[in-house]
Amino acid sequence: QVQLVESGGGLVQAGGSLRLSCAASGRIFSLDMVGWYRRVSGNQRELVAVIGTTGNTDYLDSVKGRFTISRDNARKIVDLQMNSLKPDDTAVYYCAVVVNIPGGYWPMGNWGEGTLVTVSS
Repeated sequence: QVQLVESGGGLVQAGGSLRLSCAASGRIFSLDMVGWYRRVSGNQRELVAVIGTTGNTDYLDSVKGRFTISRDNARKIVDLQMNSLKPDDTAVYYCAVVVNIPGGYWPMGNWGEGTLVTVSS
């Protein structure tokens, strides 16, 4: 099983940038699809970005053109570069191994602690 730890959150002004990192340990990481989620209300999370095993990516419409997900399999890291941040991007961000399901993706395993991103106006 893969264990994932998020880092890189912080406080930034609107229009600024942050880079989040998801560090993996455990079994072979290169075979996993990985997604970045954010908690939007209560325990509900929305999928922000996904990267496949070959580097193919998918994004939430509201972050397209602003966020970029990337992976380094040798270092077992998946990063989320966030530019042109908006106050609506404020959330706790989590990473997770995901699998394809009809119509989308499903997170696997337990959620980590996440990393808080706060965007001030």
